[in-house]
Amino acid sequence: MAIVRQKTKYIGVYFREVQRVGGPGLEKVYYIVFKKDGKVYEEKVGRQYADDMTPARAASIRADRIENKRKSRKQVRQELENERLLTTDRWTLDRLWDEYKAQNQGAKSFFTDENRYKKHLKAALGNREPGTLTPIELDQFRTDLTRKGLAAATIRNIMELLRRLIHFAQKRQLCPVPAYLGELPTVNNQKTEDLTPQQMAKLWEVLEAEPNRTAATLMKFALLTGMRRGELFKLRWTDIENGRGFIHLRDPKNGQDQKIPLSQAARQVLDAIPRTSEFVFPGRDGRQRVDINKAVTRIKKAAGLPEDFRPLHGLRHAFASLLASSGKVDMYTLQKLLTHKSPTMTQRYAHMRDEALKRASNLVDELITDDLKAGKG
Repeated sequence: MAIVRQKTKYIGVYFREVQRVGGPGLEKVYYIVFKKDGKVYEEKVGRQYADDMTPARAASIRADRIENKRKSRKQVRQELENERLLTTDRWTLDRLWDEYKAQNQGAKSFFTDENRYKKHLKAALGNREPGTLTPIELDQFRTDLTRKGLAAATIRNIMELLRRLIHFAQKRQLCPVPAYLGELPTVNNQKTEDLTPQQMAKLWEVLEAEPNRTAATLMKFALLTGMRRGELFKLRWTDIENGRGFIHLRDPKNGQDQKIPLSQAARQVLDAIPRTSEFVFPGRDGRQRVDINKAVTRIKKAAGLPEDFRPLHGLRHAFASLLASSGKVDMYTLQKLLTHKSPTMTQRYAHMRDEALKRASNLVDELITDDLKAGKG
């Protein structure tokens, strides 16, 4: 038995009652009928519940169809299918990213790369084939990132990810690639962050009173060990060698497992942490932590630290600066404590050691002058 088409109060808008999709009972399926260029069209425009369709909406769609302001559902489906087929045959950046992602999900930087791609590359270049990208377009893309207020280091990382995808395609001979890959912005990575004695005292005071004990103890531990953010997040209780007084850093930034000494002060911080997880500073449900920015930024502001002070990386710099400026730690030892693969990174603190040596030299001047005065007396 055919389902009877019923009128609505709107001209050219009808409905049929059919079994509801995803629920019990019936729902209305709306149709529009109109004449254009001497031909009569009848088109389905949507379901009452599944598409939230109403007679008024159907009438509005009918008016748009008559005036060529809207495509039919069939036309839209066909265009999407054509686009899908076209994309399947083209090595666009989106398709390259999917292939690259499938082969690199185990990489340390995978989640960061995925966020960069989705946030910056997909909308701007995702539907483009690498071989069609011109030098002007690549330079314009970098300029657009700059206009968004992104830091030079962030822009460099985005551009490097784009280069990696293009090299990935070139190495596997998937598609033509451009000869020019865009300029990389110059980044000054020699920034060091230090805390004055007053800032250090204020920060410690805030940490002592901080209700978020995980954030407070993590920041204390960062200052006392110089560990990196990722190393702190991955740290497990089994990595703490209390008997030998060392911390085992597994799979750190430089790729090789390392050991750093566990000071008495750092040990005391650990003793105050309840063991609720295999991780020393656990995240949600005891799993490995992935972020703590909100809490540490709030602590930074409460302590009155400079706006550009990075709460965790800055504490690593403060750790290194304290040791270097003491004049009691040589650069080789500092390099090992910071687990720098190359001494080049450690050299940024050399000027602090030189200042300590100058102070020691001036002290000798004072001692000799005092001795001379005493001898004359």
